[in-house]
Amino acid sequence: MRTLFATLLYEQPLGDPDLLGALEQSCLQLAEDDMAGRRWCREHGYRGYTSYASLDDLPIRDPNFADLKRLLDRHVAKFARACAFDLQGRKLKLDSLWVNVLDGKGGHGAHIHPHSAVSGTLYVVLPKGSRGLKLEDPRHAMMMAAPPRLEDAPEAMQGFVEILPEPGTVLLWESWLRHEVPPGSGRAPRISISFNYRWG
Repeated sequence: MRTLFATLLYEQPLGDPDLLGALEQSCLQLAEDDMAGRRWCREHGYRGYTSYASLDDLPIRDPNFADLKRLLDRHVAKFARACAFDLQGRKLKLDSLWVNVLDGKGGHGAHIHPHSAVSGTLYVVLPKGSRGLKLEDPRHAMMMAAPPRLEDAPEAMQGFVEILPEPGTVLLWESWLRHEVPPGSGRAPRISISFNYRWG
């Protein structure tokens, strides 16, 4: 047997535990102060707060996010090498970065990031009852009459894999990979910072 067409998932600690606490405070402050973001969340039924539709300058606005960007640039460069990307002398560049403060039962439906090369999330706070990141086999649309996989199939052969990382973990994947956050069952907020990198 040969394994073909690998889908890579990068999972590493951020590398700065002190920054994690500072980012938690920055995220909570944004959730309180960003009136445009809070309005967007109410209008779109988002269970909690996201800066996705309201703020596009977090690394300029807050030095904690500037420090985060410097660390993420290094992680993304490692992932790009692991993916054997031919970047033709250019680097992947941060395109967008946003905060998510979901309430304990909040989730985010399945989606992709079509205008990016690499997407990722830093997990800041994952209280009891939180769900992780659920990734979908990108071949599902082509499987047609295939039988289901055994429950104990190896991870690389499962149709869905859910990663529940420790706080302080960076996950990276190619942006075409469909993913979601299933609704949780907790009471405390789940805090994460998501981002996209583009080529060129």
